[in-house]
Amino acid sequence: MHTSVTTIERFILDQEDRYPEATGELSNLLYDICLATKIIAASIRRAGLVNILGASGIQNVQGEEQQKLDILANETLKNCLKHTGRVCIMGSEEDDDIIPVPPEYPVGKYAVLFDPLDGSSNIDVNSAVGTIFSIYRRVSMHGRGTVADVLQPGCKQVAAGYVMYGSSTMLVYTTGQGAHGFTLDPTIGEFLLSHPRIITPRIGKYYSVNESNFPRWGKGMQAAVRGLKGDLTEGLNGVVPKNSRYIGSLVGDFHRNLISGGIFLYPADSKNQRGKLRLLYEASPMAFIAEQAEGSATDGVNRILDIMPEMLHQRTPLVIGSREDVGFVADTVRQVGERNSGAVSQPAL
Repeated sequence: MHTSVTTIERFILDQEDRYPEATGELSNLLYDICLATKIIAASIRRAGLVNILGASGIQNVQGEEQQKLDILANETLKNCLKHTGRVCIMGSEEDDDIIPVPPEYPVGKYAVLFDPLDGSSNIDVNSAVGTIFSIYRRVSMHGRGTVADVLQPGCKQVAAGYVMYGSSTMLVYTTGQGAHGFTLDPTIGEFLLSHPRIITPRIGKYYSVNESNFPRWGKGMQAAVRGLKGDLTEGLNGVVPKNSRYIGSLVGDFHRNLISGGIFLYPADSKNQRGKLRLLYEASPMAFIAEQAEGSATDGVNRILDIMPEMLHQRTPLVIGSREDVGFVADTVRQVGERNSGAVSQPAL
């Protein structure tokens, strides 16, 4: 029996061949990101042996303690992208401002945004962490990139993806032609196609949320989460009751729910009234992947990919996963809001 083996390079080239006008620049940019994530994956595997676990003593722009691997992953991505001539500007969840291409290097037509190591607080306990990336076509006409090149709604993304560093290293990406998954074979150093054309179940088995925040949510979100568990005391139409699964890593929780079916929620609350996750670095790229896998993503009510960012590190609530489950949450938030005569404000999401 012959088994076909498809590398990510071959897969990207096959997709590129469908577009006679393609220059190959986006394909090469995706290869650059793959290289960076292979380096990061190797560093994570060796982290406990070469003293790069733990905190660095430095805080990032979010006020969060940076881990040593955060810094390494951030620098790896920047170093793999800055000299290629394919990028005009970069943005990182770890950097205060946009990251210009150094003047000694040429610039290209793409803006790249990334969260170098999502879930990095899990590093020391050997739980799943990941890298998230997003690619936009520049809107500035020429020269070095500007902040306008990255402040675009998610619907303008030309590619997005994530890499999960777990029991195996897996990359999932989309260019708007479906979501596809690749597993890194460490013996040959190649990402091989393992999950072609991922379709997430319409109704999921799991819900993923930090329920310790429940008292700070608005009534609409509280009712929605109770409904996901099968408690329909609010008199609302329900969904299939779900089991709780929560790692505390967006990449890890999202990936499980993408494959098995489920919903991830990080609502706004009285402490974080605009939400906690970053629109550009986390919510928009994951929303693009979710929709390409026939799932859905909202801020509790509104489609994530329609939100126009105003700031580089803008935050948003996020409800993402199986389409009917996300719809149930949005419907519940709306209905409870209507019952309360408009009294439910942003934290209700």
